[in-house]
Amino acid sequence: MAAALEPDLQLTGLTAGYDGHPVLDVPELSIAKGEFLSILGPSGCGKTTLLNCLAGFVHPTSGRIDLGGRDISGVPAYKRGLGMVFQNYALFPHMSVADNVAYGLKVRKVGKAEREERVAEALRLVGLEEYAHRRPRQMSGGQQQRVAVARALAIRPAVLLLDEPLSNLDAKLRREMRVELRTLQQRIGTTTVFVTHDQEEALSMSDRIAVMNGGRIEQLGTPHEIYRAPATRFVAEFIGAANVLDAHTAPGLVPDTAAVVAVRPERVRIGPTGQGRLTGTVTYRAFVGDAWQLRISMKSGETLSAEVPDVATSAGDPPEVGAAVGVWWDPGDVIPLSDGRDPR
Repeated sequence: MAAALEPDLQLTGLTAGYDGHPVLDVPELSIAKGEFLSILGPSGCGKTTLLNCLAGFVHPTSGRIDLGGRDISGVPAYKRGLGMVFQNYALFPHMSVADNVAYGLKVRKVGKAEREERVAEALRLVGLEEYAHRRPRQMSGGQQQRVAVARALAIRPAVLLLDEPLSNLDAKLRREMRVELRTLQQRIGTTTVFVTHDQEEALSMSDRIAVMNGGRIEQLGTPHEIYRAPATRFVAEFIGAANVLDAHTAPGLVPDTAAVVAVRPERVRIGPTGQGRLTGTVTYRAFVGDAWQLRISMKSGETLSAEVPDVATSAGDPPEVGAAVGVWWDPGDVIPLSDGRDPR
């Protein structure tokens, strides 16, 4: 969707490294105006370096960054007009919430009247008008996160950069803040680049996701495309813990033309032996609230992960550890991977 629009942020031939060691290589990346793009990947994949190049904290080895058609590659961070929310929020503990939000405006020498108006507007956007005179230590983690967002929005940034801002929150608050942050972004329409290692965050919040591996973008697409049609083994295994199989280990269950395929755990069916085309033994079973997670050791030598919804029916719970089971899946649930190559 957003990818077809006029690019707001354009990266071309961007490389970066530290002490002579290359860590980032992005030939091209276009981010549309108003788009929410997540940069997703494991630790050390280059996602934070990419964000810091955009912010101006890391100088690229080569390439250029265009914002609204203007090359900002050599522009200092404080002159780029970008808003940044850090992982630890970086709030000033001795300042009130209002003074924290106003800080970037003071640096930019915005007049007092306009500064107060923008602070009030930013706090209203994040629902913290009544907290203007509190100190950060008097607020919860979720409230501090919203103060950091308000501070970034107060300068009316061309692009909002978010560096794993939810990682310090507990699980319940993280889920709530995902909804709040995405709803706010959609309402104000600010182009947003969000760095995370959390697959669920990226899938639930993004217009598109760039999955990074070894300093490169392994795949770029919508959440649905990334999950339903991973391009490589790395993407399939990183997003959703897919079962990756050689075609010969599952005869009759995968396309004859595929060398390597992936099957998501929730698509794996289990039943009595003889019901499925494959046979295995349950080696692990865990209840996780809305589902049961199982691992099944197959006669072929493969180990499959399966996820069974927890449904209150007469069928009861899934088979226990040690039980022999039949295993199968529908042909449409098979994801062929690119030539079976593993880019790692």
